[in-house]
Amino acid sequence: MNTFNVTIGQDKKQVFINVYYDDKRYRFWNGKAIDVDLRCIDNPSLLKAAFELKLREGWRPKSNNKKTKEIPITVIQALNQGIETKISQGCSERFIKDAKRIVILWKRYESDNNIKNLTLEALQASHFRNFLVRSNWSPKTQRTVKSTLSPLISDFKPNLLNNVKLKKPTSSLHKPFENINEILEEIKGYNNHLYICCLMTYGCLLRPHREIRELTWADFSEDLGFINLSGSRNKSGRNRIVPVPSYIREILVKGEPNNNIFSSSPQPLNEDYFKTLWSRFKRQSVSLQQDQTLYSFRHSGAIEIFKRTGSLTKLQKAMGHSSVNVSLTYLRGLEVSELNEDDMPMVN
Repeated sequence: MNTFNVTIGQDKKQVFINVYYDDKRYRFWNGKAIDVDLRCIDNPSLLKAAFELKLREGWRPKSNNKKTKEIPITVIQALNQGIETKISQGCSERFIKDAKRIVILWKRYESDNNIKNLTLEALQASHFRNFLVRSNWSPKTQRTVKSTLSPLISDFKPNLLNNVKLKKPTSSLHKPFENINEILEEIKGYNNHLYICCLMTYGCLLRPHREIRELTWADFSEDLGFINLSGSRNKSGRNRIVPVPSYIREILVKGEPNNNIFSSSPQPLNEDYFKTLWSRFKRQSVSLQQDQTLYSFRHSGAIEIFKRTGSLTKLQKAMGHSSVNVSLTYLRGLEVSELNEDDMPMVN
């Protein structure tokens, strides 16, 4: 059986009625709740008696549960939640690092445009467009940032980024070398790390800025004849076993298995290490031509493989490509104007 009790209370000289019902207290300053036109301050005893009568007749006070106003989530909060989700899903450290960098850039974008604490409710496709399209970002960079940003925000705004159309990036030429020995000798005299990197980019067809920079001695076979890269360590996402030519093996001095081959410690050199070295070498080089880059060694190696084997299948495997069409782009240096997929050996 429900019990109740009615008392007269006072707070800062203000009189009110206390109704205790089911271990809860309800305050009333007048009789409006029980349809009685009487203020407590006018006759508290009479109003108290009126409440007691109504309670005996079956009236019950209504619980005044105020709805908690939901605080709108901000874009920054959504991005951070997206990162936590990707961490729980086991995404690569590289992706998580790129995602955290995007949060920093987004904070800066909000600050620069006086839209701090932008909410998801107020977020528009134009915000993403203005964030991505920058004069100091190439179309390729814009698309790369978009592809990292998209999965972070998809749970909150699944289709908003689809409305942001970006320019298609133009392909970099990476002009191949005609004087490969000459340029390698010049690099060898400039910096030994850069020389090894360029030699492996050409001879092993590995990508310099991640695949080569992050190599440890444990990635090599015992005799240094092969490099074994897991799918998480290369762009294609597939395991790769790469032969190491003898002219590269001869200059390698094997160290501790878990050590990086350049830093001689478990930690690799910073991400911009070879990019910086190449930029400095480029400024003083007497052999480099326009459009020749660090990736030109990989293109030159690809062309050499195709010239010697005539097999697109072997080239595709050596490059670690998942698409035949990607491998075809590396053969532009052969100047075969009508080269297309139908002209090439089929991949079973």
